[in-house]
Amino acid sequence: MAEFSPRFRFADWPNQKVPNVSAGVYAVWHIDQLIYCGMSGRELEKAIESKKKRYGLVTRLESHARGRLSGNQFCVYVANRIVIPILKPDQLIHFESGKITLDLLTREHIQKHYEYQYAVVESSRAAFDLEMECRNGSLFGQKPLLNPC
Repeated sequence: MAEFSPRFRFADWPNQKVPNVSAGVYAVWHIDQLIYCGMSGRELEKAIESKKKRYGLVTRLESHARGRLSGNQFCVYVANRIVIPILKPDQLIHFESGKITLDLLTREHIQKHYEYQYAVVESSRAAFDLEMECRNGSLFGQKPLLNPC
């Protein structure tokens, strides 16, 4: 069983403790509520062979910390299920001018409210298996709010 790190705040990104190249699983928390579980490092072996400098957990967590919705399922879930429902009418008028964007509000929400922890594993297959344990509730005693299975 992989050992998970302590929790870190997304607001404190970057985190020099996350390996530059690794496969692994991460859990996102809001206080004691599990929000999301994910994995990164598919085809880790190919990334190692091609001598990528940054790959896997570090790039995935960085992407989440930035809050950009494009290509990021976690940020899309946060925006659609958490940020949009709490928008106020006075915020909506600023979308047309670009003064406010959904990416910006999502990033602010993630950095203000969420922490993450991660576990490094030896292969992408091990990461996939561990992610399933996290998402089905067997590892943390609860299923994640945004992506249970």
